[in-house]
Amino acid sequence: MKKALILATAAALLMPAAAMADRTGEEVYKTKCAVCHASGAANAPKLGDAAAWSSRAALGTDALLETAKKGKGAMPPKGLCMDCNDGELKSAIEYMVNNSK
Repeated sequence: MKKALILATAAALLMPAAAMADRTGEEVYKTKCAVCHASGAANAPKLGDAAAWSSRAALGTDALLETAKKGKGAMPPKGLCMDCNDGELKSAIEYMVNNSK
């Protein structure tokens, strides 16, 4: 009984950490970034547009992450993902770049 209680307590303590796991780049793109990057709203480079993304990709992921965090043009800081951490933003950037070659 004691062992079961310890295991249940440990599982309960670990559950919030699992629930807070980073979203994938695709998840962030589909739920946040696609609002503008699917249609090109406000001059956002569209997913799949190799010409629009090639010069951006040449800057490197870290530079694109800094730009995304600060915002650029009509894009506010972090785009529409105010609850994204740096890893999630980086994953979303990589998803867009990789799907725009």
